[in-house]
Amino acid sequence: MSKTSSDPLSALGELPGVPDAVDSVRKAVDRVYGHRVMRRRSNEVTAEAALRGARGSAALSGADWNLEEVRRRTDFSGEGEARTIGAALRLTAEAGQLLSIWRQSPLRVLARLHLVAAGGATPDDAVGRPRLVGESVEEPLIEAPVPDADEVSGRLEGLSRLIIAGGAASALVTSSVVHGELLALRPFGSHNGLVARTAERIVLINSGLDPKSVCPAEVGHAEQGRAAYVAAFEGYLSGRPEGMAAWIAHCGRSVELGVRESTAVCEAMQRGAA
Repeated sequence: MSKTSSDPLSALGELPGVPDAVDSVRKAVDRVYGHRVMRRRSNEVTAEAALRGARGSAALSGADWNLEEVRRRTDFSGEGEARTIGAALRLTAEAGQLLSIWRQSPLRVLARLHLVAAGGATPDDAVGRPRLVGESVEEPLIEAPVPDADEVSGRLEGLSRLIIAGGAASALVTSSVVHGELLALRPFGSHNGLVARTAERIVLINSGLDPKSVCPAEVGHAEQGRAAYVAAFEGYLSGRPEGMAAWIAHCGRSVELGVRESTAVCEAMQRGAA
């Protein structure tokens, strides 16, 4: 069996433009990890990246608050946008606790992420499990047709097998596919976008590309804007090579923008301004 047939994601890594995106992301990540502040204060950079990543993910789900408001607030149990911000913050905090489980049981991790995101906002019997036949999906931003429950189940199992098997595909390719597939499936009744972007984060950390979680792709997705995010995702949905390549490139650019954000944080710390 060829490498490509045994590892389907490897073929995506060879699409036009994808190797350049992978290389560009790696160089950007290496630069921020080489910053002198990272040698002394990496935990602080990680904490700031988590906050900014959560803010970015929430913005894509309809709660576009400024960073200082997110930093200032302590109660996220109120109206809808506050609950979305709270869900994003909880997910970012939870991601680091699930790294060791991801490679063995990704579906268990996804169920846990949905439980954490829902935080009492969804009927208990619908929390932490894929939706059943006839159950609706509430998902801001993504308006593509929703696959039926049987298709969701089959494709989730396929995604799980790919993750467990591992392979030679780059972290960027794997994280982009995990993110795109979860957005396409919207396996839960709510919070699918938040869960998908958290899963992307987990892959980037677990792969070794961003072990300290200082390159928040969510920042970049938000910075590029909701319209660009949806347009790139439609490329993933198309299944065509050029569409898949465009989605992976978009995700790569998002990581690079996350790197730029954390580099600015490092510079501020170095100047004594943070």
